Amino acid sequence: MNEDGGPRRIPFRAMIPNAITALALCFGLTGVRFAVSASQGNAAHWQLALACVVAAGVLDGMDGRIARLLRADSKFGAELDSLSDNIAFGTAPALILFLWSLQHAPKFGWTAALALAVCCALRLARFNSQLGADPPPYLANFFSGAPAPAGAGLVMVPMFVSFEWGDWIARSPYLNGLWISGVALMMVSTVPTVSLKRIRIPHHLVVPTLLVIVLMTAFLTTAPWPTLIFVGLLYLASVPMTVRAASQARRNYEIRRSDPVETHPVAAPAPLPPANLPLGDARPPAGEWRH
Repeated sequence: MNEDGGPRRIPFRAMIPNAITALALCFGLTGVRFAVSASQGNAAHWQLALACVVAAGVLDGMDGRIARLLRADSKFGAELDSLSDNIAFGTAPALILFLWSLQHAPKFGWTAALALAVCCALRLARFNSQLGADPPPYLANFFSGAPAPAGAGLVMVPMFVSFEWGDWIARSPYLNGLWISGVALMMVSTVPTVSLKRIRIPHHLVVPTLLVIVLMTAFLTTAPWPTLIFVGLLYLASVPMTVRAASQARRNYEIRRSDPVETHPVAAPAPLPPANLPLGDARPPAGEWRH
């Protein structure tokens, strides 16, 4: 209720981020729908299933930034975002991969699919439980483990490879099970991974960075599967460098904490000139004061 006793009204701008989050959830579930259709004989729908998950990832990257831009972030939005991520990047990819490959090794394949869905839920639960915590400053620029959208993209790399170069090995249920299990463990691990939210681009690199983004967008529209494979491999290649950077940041932080603060003697201020010094006389009386 408002102060005047009327019903409480929410500004429309506050609903925009939540609508985007709900749309990402819808895309993830629609991907499952296309996967079911593809498993029944319509093979072209496999690519539509992946496109839906990729679209969910794009929307997931937008909702938080739009919420901060509109000053419409809320606890409700944070909870909705976690639930959407769990379905769009945990449950949906697990079902899509099971229908695409893992069902041909039912026991092992279903275990790998469950591992992906459960590890995604555990990661999001850990993330939510640490929202009010105060992590060490050196960890502010890194994620702990692979975030849910990145994990969903990595587990689907074999499908990208299959669409571009065929099913000769990429569709093996046992190789896919091992790959998915490894990514699931990476999601719940504490391995530092890159966080694009904290990256600051130097002023002289803004134009080259925009050029790279434009080129990547062009490649994504003309050759989507090789581009997504390249992005996935680039992300994996960044992990050792991120671990090294986090380790160096931790050492620097511990050194700063252990070293005592250097103290420097403070020079005594120069005495003021006598009050009876005539104005305009630059020289004080001898023996009275000096610089």
